[in-house]
Amino acid sequence: MSRSIHRRTFLTGTAAAALAVTVAGPARAAAAPRISTAFTLPDDRAYPEGIALDPRTGDAYVGSYTTGAVYRAARGSRAAEVFLAAGADGRTTANGLKADRAGRLWVIDSTAGVDVYDLSGRTPLARLTVPGDDPSFVNDLAIGPDGTAYLTDSSRPVVYRVTPADLARARRGGATLDAAYDLSGVAAPDGLFLNGIVVDPSGRYLFVVGMTGGGLYRVDTASGAVRQVALHGGDLTHGDGLELAHGTLWAAHNAVNALSRWRLARDGSSARLERRFTDSALQIPTTLARLHGRLLVVRSQFDKGGPMGPGVPEEPFTVAWVDGI
Repeated sequence: MSRSIHRRTFLTGTAAAALAVTVAGPARAAAAPRISTAFTLPDDRAYPEGIALDPRTGDAYVGSYTTGAVYRAARGSRAAEVFLAAGADGRTTANGLKADRAGRLWVIDSTAGVDVYDLSGRTPLARLTVPGDDPSFVNDLAIGPDGTAYLTDSSRPVVYRVTPADLARARRGGATLDAAYDLSGVAAPDGLFLNGIVVDPSGRYLFVVGMTGGGLYRVDTASGAVRQVALHGGDLTHGDGLELAHGTLWAAHNAVNALSRWRLARDGSSARLERRFTDSALQIPTTLARLHGRLLVVRSQFDKGGPMGPGVPEEPFTVAWVDGI
């Protein structure tokens, strides 16, 4: 994928320079969220994008959008180390990441597909590539309770699916991703559309953000039916990474340096904005993960010499803790 396509994927609007907090409902007097550094990354051109937490250990893994390197920060560590080197296995970019309960790390290469590694030995297990020759931009992924992986494509209005059986077949040789869910009925005209994705605890529904139009979409994993979620109190424009726990949905809004928190209806048909927080110290947040009631937020700095504009990044690159949202 060309750099111009990469820019269009992220760039709409300008980063906010001042702090703003919106609180819906009775908690209007709540204190502003707090931002602090969780850990640093080792490379001066890291431009991190995705984050994954190992559900067995709490270790964090972060991917470099510009080099394809993957970094590991052991739980409690203030500094990450290189886990997979830049260019490993021919991968030149690493955006969406997830670690599953079977001890595997899924690493998306937006230009090609997804690589799967054994965490204990850093051993490549499988590679699944995008089918066909049309432009694609594989972006983010989520793992369902049965081990099925779901991946978004920001250039194609589809969600790919990799079942455990698909993964087993891919381990015996090359395989392609299955475009299992078609969202063409709700795709934005420019095609750069789908980004963050989460799975509800039952595995019945996927929730996918439409970053250009600001919508949220519910996909029935059994039937493939797609429904736009009714959003009350705001929208998800510039929506990037998502996190879901106990009926609460958090979203990173990359180009406007914002995080938002939503309350999902029990059936996922609607969501109400509970809080939105904007601060330039988020440094273009791309993805997030929740650990013990706190959010780990990737500070990409894409607007400082990365895919969103020229400039010089602050060093070192970091992942932040955000408390209180």
